Amino acid sequence: MKLKDDDKLRAIAQATFTLVEQTGLSGLTMAAIAREAGIATGTLYVYFASKEDLMVALYEQAKTETTASLLLGDDPAAPLRSRFEHLWRNWLDRRLTHYPQMVFIEQYYNSPWFSDASRSLSARLSQGWMAVFDTAKSQQVLKDVPTPMLIGSFLGSVRETANLMRAGTLPNDDATRTTAFGLCWDGIKR
Repeated sequence: MKLKDDDKLRAIAQATFTLVEQTGLSGLTMAAIAREAGIATGTLYVYFASKEDLMVALYEQAKTETTASLLLGDDPAAPLRSRFEHLWRNWLDRRLTHYPQMVFIEQYYNSPWFSDASRSLSARLSQGWMAVFDTAKSQQVLKDVPTPMLIGSFLGSVRETANLMRAGTLPNDDATRTTAFGLCWDGIKR
């Protein structure tokens, strides 16, 4: 049996992320992915037996990489506001530097492929940064609302700030980041 080539796997992932950013998940075909990756469609099927297998594998990869990047440099002893700003900036940086991958994650999350197994993986991977929210709520630093509402506000702030920066509406500088995080923080703090 021939071993799978890591370069081809990366090309397949990048092609998928690029196409999803451009056209969305619904119109995505294996033939288009293969074409974008520069491989034969038959070769793509050697790597992934179906579009569903490809989607699940790429979600697991993307979600794992993204979640790990969010807590980089987190200091559990730091004040909670500082920790939240660090998480927010990590998430913004990830969204700006891996935009097609982040679009894929969001679209997959809202697709029929998002199964109980995907939900379980997502919950397990997110425990670390979600614990920061729970700690802040228990210390009465954040509003006493359901945690998913807080997370939605937090992630929505990151997403929209990144979109405005990518569009050139806002400059991608520290002053803008500080202001945008301040607005987010004001929305979720007690």
